[in-house]
Amino acid sequence: MAAEQAAAIYRAILARTPENQIDPTLDRVRRALDLLGQPERTFQVVHVAGTNGKTSTARLIEALVRAHGLRTGLFTSPHLSSPAERILMDGEPISEEALIEAWRLVGPVVDMVDTEMAGDTKGKLSFFEVMWLVAAVAMADAPADVAVVEVGLGGRWDATNTVESQVQVITPISRDHTEYLGDSIESIAREKAGIIRSDVVIGRQSEAAAGVLEAAIDTAGARGLWLGQDFDVVARELAVGGQLVHLRGLAWPYDQVFVPLHGAYQADNVACAVAAVELLLAGEGTGLDTVVLAEALAETTSPGRLEVVGVAPTVLIDAAHNHAGAEALAAAIDEAFPFDLIGLVGVLRGKDAEAILGALEPVVQRVVVTEAASDRAVPATQLAEVALEVFGSDRLEVVEQLDDALARAVELALIDADGSPAPLATGVLATGSVILAGQVRALLSGRK
Repeated sequence: MAAEQAAAIYRAILARTPENQIDPTLDRVRRALDLLGQPERTFQVVHVAGTNGKTSTARLIEALVRAHGLRTGLFTSPHLSSPAERILMDGEPISEEALIEAWRLVGPVVDMVDTEMAGDTKGKLSFFEVMWLVAAVAMADAPADVAVVEVGLGGRWDATNTVESQVQVITPISRDHTEYLGDSIESIAREKAGIIRSDVVIGRQSEAAAGVLEAAIDTAGARGLWLGQDFDVVARELAVGGQLVHLRGLAWPYDQVFVPLHGAYQADNVACAVAAVELLLAGEGTGLDTVVLAEALAETTSPGRLEVVGVAPTVLIDAAHNHAGAEALAAAIDEAFPFDLIGLVGVLRGKDAEAILGALEPVVQRVVVTEAASDRAVPATQLAEVALEVFGSDRLEVVEQLDDALARAVELALIDADGSPAPLATGVLATGSVILAGQVRALLSGRK
């Protein structure tokens, strides 16, 4: 019964305006939160914005806070398979019972605000806005001590920017969602800087983004803590299943910390997460317990981020969906998985497919272009025209149906060009969008 009720709630929320279509106003969400008694003010908040690395950084922060004995809530987006993934309570997806209880309060308020705002021609609450309302109520009801909240899109007008956070984090900023955030790094950075309140941890940034963030920090009277200046990744080493990172924290060093995540960008995410938790939990000049930190980071996962979801052959999925993300993925692949890979790639409309494919080309032996089951997916035949320019006809195949494309990519990974069995060090890399990564993960869940 609870499962049926939860499924019906998710269907109702998913039927609303999708999160990739935004209306730049916080009026609807603020009105709903006020009617709900301002649940977002009942817990401390770490607010995470940026272009790439937000979800991994948020998950790392949550794990560190929870390891220190505090009750946590985590709100991230988008999801890979189920909307329940977006709201974690103490490290676990929101239960059906907790969702139903939260909806008992949220549902009537949503109807009320929809009616009010329709009269003001401001439109109904969107899917993302309603999910944030559910998360805020569920976290307040738990109750959570600390919520780690990831921005959905941008920052200034994002529904989550209704929080009064104690710590903010801004991961690397690059070009994405230009139709909403502007076509320059400066304009995008200004939108993301809209979350700055007090102590803000800044990841590695271009000169253009850094200048905008510095100005925003000054205007807000905040304090900026910069990766590479106030804290840093001193060194890192490859390890089985991940890497060892050596960090200079805000207060003291954290040496030889194992993290089961790959790539230099994930080491940066770890450094930002540690700095954020130092600011939240430790006193001035005091760091975190090194044993607690090491144990927490060793157990951290980031689904859909260079995740191994199949063996014989190895199948990797990654949610890279823009040029910067694809470049970071390629560098991590070259370092941690230096063997022949068959690319399985599908992208969504509005993304720079040529840049994504170009970044992947050096680490992919052949590519199978396809399309995820989404009305936002670029048709495989259209994507193939772009891929042809990048890979050439002899390294390209086109398979429209994702399940068939996955089967073909696996087949190619198991044979050499002459048809003989391939060596063991081969695999498949499925990437190009969060949706594709999630659907490949679901397809392989029975044979992982």
